Amino acid sequence: MDMKRYLMTNNIIFEPRCSKRTRAAAGWNHQLVILFVLLAILLLGISAFGQDPNYSQWLNTPVYYNPAFTGLNKGMRAKLSYRDQWPNLPVDYRTMYFSADLGDRSLPGAGGFGLIINSDNQSFGFIKNLSASLTLSARIPMNAWLSAQVGIKGGIMQKSMNWDDFVFSDQLNDRYGNITNTQLPPPDAQQRLFPDFGAGGLLQFAALDGMIIGTTGFAVDHVFEPDESFYNIDRSRLPRKYVGHLDVVISLGEGEPGKSQVRGFNDPLRLNPGILYQNQNNLSSIQAGINALKYNIYLGCYYQSTAIDNNSSSLMILAGYRYVISDQATVKFMYSYDVELSGKMAGTGGAHEISLILELSTLKLFGKNRYEECPALQSKEIKFTRLECSPF
Repeated sequence: MDMKRYLMTNNIIFEPRCSKRTRAAAGWNHQLVILFVLLAILLLGISAFGQDPNYSQWLNTPVYYNPAFTGLNKGMRAKLSYRDQWPNLPVDYRTMYFSADLGDRSLPGAGGFGLIINSDNQSFGFIKNLSASLTLSARIPMNAWLSAQVGIKGGIMQKSMNWDDFVFSDQLNDRYGNITNTQLPPPDAQQRLFPDFGAGGLLQFAALDGMIIGTTGFAVDHVFEPDESFYNIDRSRLPRKYVGHLDVVISLGEGEPGKSQVRGFNDPLRLNPGILYQNQNNLSSIQAGINALKYNIYLGCYYQSTAIDNNSSSLMILAGYRYVISDQATVKFMYSYDVELSGKMAGTGGAHEISLILELSTLKLFGKNRYEECPALQSKEIKFTRLECSPF
């Protein structure tokens, strides 16, 4: 059966392996055992809900939540994110994300393709998850102010553990420490490799002569709920995840005439409110807030509420800077901090998240001209192409 289910059913707790205890240190180490037991209970209770890693800067990792975002705008975008959650706890939770996608209308289907790599470490890194996926999208133009995209994701996931690094509660003696062997049967394999798939769709729209550009969509991840159990006698399904999202970019002014939107300091003030809803294994969460861009500086604030045994909430504060390399290339650096407002994880140190984003707005792989200028940056008369260029 699944190891987590076995542990909770038989009241067996694990802690990281350490050297055998002596009588002189038995009292102090006993307190450490109690601390790790309580911590393991807490972490096992949370992981039992089976929710995927989440990023506070979800607008900077859109392909992770919906593959239909692949190639939404012309050019290439490469994004790298690092998240350190609960830094005040002995066992923090670290996640890394990389994605790259290209929007090239010379492709069959006039959409784009991309790559996603995501990894996370749990319990001092003794349990690790790594996934690599390819994404593909198709674009369906409807009129000058409305387009649709559908996307699919296919890849592999690897879940691994180091059984020898765990010490379980039935191995511990109150006086002598770790002196016995656990009764828990070892896993049939310490590494699982399985395929995983996702799909999604979105609508991209514009209004008021391009002063408002937005997207709304829906996606499903882990469509076939793959088995991630380390034991062959029972299955532990990775729960299917449902995602809904909406965001708009509002430009408050036209900016300086004749200047392209990527020059930065000539840009009008841009506001980017948005909302993200997730549901996985009966656990729901909502993130809602707003980002702002002016003078190449990003500022944002988001509120997140998670429906669990007791509702928990947090506040994300974001700051960033956009460096304009040229009219065709920009680099963005973002930092955010999550403040836990309520719930079981209040006081754990929240979460730090850093993102680095490279955008090449005119790059294409197919066709004669590899650096085709985005027409929307040159002429306001070509209204249809306003949906082709990144507005934020």
